[in-house]
Amino acid sequence: MKRRKHTPEQVIRKLAEGDKLLNEGKDIAEVCRHLEIAESTWHRWKGQYGGIKANEAKRLKELETENRRLKNIVADLTLDNAMLKEVAKGNF
Repeated sequence: MKRRKHTPEQVIRKLAEGDKLLNEGKDIAEVCRHLEIAESTWHRWKGQYGGIKANEAKRLKELETENRRLKNIVADLTLDNAMLKEVAKGNF
């Protein structure tokens, strides 16, 4: 299968379509084939996006991106702080 990146909105749409197909009596393998995803992707998406709506998924992605950015900032500041403490001791 070709690897591609899905937006949160696409994931929610595919999960809804897949749930509809499952309710019609199709099994997971058929649903995944129809959606052109792997079964492991289906289960990962269900765990991550299971009961949320598209706008909530978009907000979740935005928060994850912001969290990653803030963690990098904290790491940089911590490193700067440690270097300044070493310089202040005179151990350079």
